[in-house]
Amino acid sequence: MTSSPLAPGWLAEPADADALPPLIWPATAQRTAAGEIEIGGITASALAERFGTPLYVIDETDARSRAVEVRTAFDTAAAEAGTRAKVYYAGKAFLTIEIARWMSEAGLSIDVCSGGELAVALAAGVDPAHLGLHGNNKSLDEIERAVSSGVGVIVLDSAIEIERVAATAARLGRVQEVRLRVNSGVHAHTHDFLATAHEDQKFGVRLDQAAEYVAAIRSHASLRFLGLHCHIGSQIFGSEGFAESAARLLELQAELLAGGEVPELNLGGGFGIAYTTADDPTPITELASLIVGTVARECARLGIPVPALAFEPGRTVIGRSGATLYEVGTIKDVLVGADGTDHVRRYVSVDGGMSDNARPALYGADYSVRLASRNSDADAALVRVVGKHCESGDIVVQSDYLPGDVAPGDLVMVPATGAYCWSLSSNYNYLGRPAVVAVVDGEARVLIRRETEHDLLARDTAYLGGR
Repeated sequence: MTSSPLAPGWLAEPADADALPPLIWPATAQRTAAGEIEIGGITASALAERFGTPLYVIDETDARSRAVEVRTAFDTAAAEAGTRAKVYYAGKAFLTIEIARWMSEAGLSIDVCSGGELAVALAAGVDPAHLGLHGNNKSLDEIERAVSSGVGVIVLDSAIEIERVAATAARLGRVQEVRLRVNSGVHAHTHDFLATAHEDQKFGVRLDQAAEYVAAIRSHASLRFLGLHCHIGSQIFGSEGFAESAARLLELQAELLAGGEVPELNLGGGFGIAYTTADDPTPITELASLIVGTVARECARLGIPVPALAFEPGRTVIGRSGATLYEVGTIKDVLVGADGTDHVRRYVSVDGGMSDNARPALYGADYSVRLASRNSDADAALVRVVGKHCESGDIVVQSDYLPGDVAPGDLVMVPATGAYCWSLSSNYNYLGRPAVVAVVDGEARVLIRRETEHDLLARDTAYLGGR
């Protein structure tokens, strides 16, 4: 069978539609002798029978090992440059109490960007000194909670926040360590980056205004300026954008050193992962070496010391550790015209959709899919995996190949859903959000329970008799 002309150019028909490409799937994912996908030693059918579908499945071994790998990569690169690194797990990617504990136990600090995320990290027992608070519109209550609980660093995003945090820290008798978020004028995504004079976005302050803001920070005895912070984008392959951004920030760093200490530089996160076989992300060890090496060379050129470096990976830690399990409901073959000829696209509907994975609808993100409850020797067929929501854009997997005999009742699994799927989930069409289970060594435990219809109705005061 030749590849369908409806398939995007990057998608090649697989030689084996049952194969699990290791760059996309969790480390422990494999097929059993009977043909089922298993993760953490537990089969897809066993997970579905016990916990239902849709279901977020997190490979605990994979998540923990990736956290250590990322921390070690930056520690090693920093040591070679004569400095040290601090790695913050970006909690916005996927944060539960248990996951926060995994990250802390792996030696990572945690970046939070709301009072709710802060509450989760504190409930996990994470040392507040190892937390960083982000956000462009932190409420007075969130600032109060962060300062009073001893959060290690607050990233300031505006002149108003400088005054708010300074006043809160002074009232509480504390000296709060802070960073200033700046826009380097570099924006990166996947393989491309754009360097401009100014960025039109809600976060941070302009590079040419930063010295003024740092002077304001230094004027407050209740604040200690740690350094600059910059985030250039998401799902980035390669180091060029980071290198350009770092070079611009270090020029400013050199100027700021004339007025006082600048012990740190935070270069953010955004490191990419593979969602399809067409993706080729830079390995994290190589990326760390390239970025830190650039910083060291720029510092030598400018004649300034190499600062301590901070990074905020999220997706690259947890993204590949997750997969989502669905049950197939209906299947529909649709004739689509292409080059004057009708071709078949098979629509495979599953029992979830944009409420458990909003990224395809929000960003046009591509994912992969595999038959999970069995294997098959049927010819591969081009499929579009769609959800059950009342939206034509409710697409889970835009294009991939499944065995042509995929049928209602089959289980399918979508890999690389550990980041920004549960955290972006919703109750659209009054669907309850799926459970999250961690699997390891043949055992599974619930991290987040499945929402029920009672959970959804309980927020409606009429359901509670007006209470």
